[in-house]
Amino acid sequence: MVRAGRGSENIEEFLRLGIVAMGDARLGKLSTSQSKADLLRLYAEKYPDENEGTRATWASQSARFLSEMKAGDGVITYDSERRLYFVGALTSEYEWAPQLIESKPHMRRVTWAGRVSRDGLSAAARNSLGAIQTLFKLGPEVVTELTELAGPLDAPLVVAPPAPTPASPPIEGKPRSDAELSAEMFDKAGSFVEDAISRLDWQQMQHLVAGLLRSMGYRTQVSDEGPDRGVDIFASPDGLGLQEPRIFVEVKHRPGTPMGTKEIRSFLGGRKERDKCLYVSTGGFTKDAHYEAERSSVALTLIALPRLRELLLDRYEQLDAPTRALVPLQRFYWPLQ
Repeated sequence: MVRAGRGSENIEEFLRLGIVAMGDARLGKLSTSQSKADLLRLYAEKYPDENEGTRATWASQSARFLSEMKAGDGVITYDSERRLYFVGALTSEYEWAPQLIESKPHMRRVTWAGRVSRDGLSAAARNSLGAIQTLFKLGPEVVTELTELAGPLDAPLVVAPPAPTPASPPIEGKPRSDAELSAEMFDKAGSFVEDAISRLDWQQMQHLVAGLLRSMGYRTQVSDEGPDRGVDIFASPDGLGLQEPRIFVEVKHRPGTPMGTKEIRSFLGGRKERDKCLYVSTGGFTKDAHYEAERSSVALTLIALPRLRELLLDRYEQLDAPTRALVPLQRFYWPLQ
């Protein structure tokens, strides 16, 4: 696994360029002859204020990217907006290529061959893939499952979620610091909350978004089943639209299918300059869709699944009972030290 980071922009570059890449530029060009000890000294020089454990983790991952990974090895990366794992094979050794992705100049070339929806994986596989490291090695059971489920990059996604199975133990049993365990716990919890949201049907998804708006003090109207003229939810302070802001919401619950400029333009058609618009897509948005939203004369906010999960967690205590029942969550505590 080589993570591209938050959002879909780096994922699109990974797929378009046929690469996986890691940061950071501060290290400069590396060499496959550099040992982990060499990298530890380099990280100590470049990041003197970071604690020793963090630098050791970074050095281990860089050493693996430089020397352990080989051409012909299988590789995956993850698009959290579309909930897709992309599967491919490495075709080159390490290269220094800051001209491709400035923030991730350490690169290897990849032939991308398939993709797998997170919603089609077992609970054990989803748990294993929730590790927070930028780069880590997968266990054989997860590799087998990904290989069996991977479909062509351009094929329609057909997702039949398997029955939940007990979570598997961590892939690598190396001792980790309390900070690393805490970060992984919260990262996995966030991923499983997204899994729960993704399992809602399209009507429940609309009511979840409407409930979030009600928790912010708005009154909402959810469109009945059938043609909605491009508006799934209408919200305003009085519920009638006589008071501003007047908020128009489109909700698309299509995991794995990002919305593009065509959908954005269709939604904005007929909106007035003072209107406020939200477009919620559990399949995320294309790069061009983000650009279209930024240049729109009508205020438009795009919300993909990771942001929807953040809003749900931020507002959960303020949600009404019917909305909380859509995604039942339990509070748990973790020590700060």
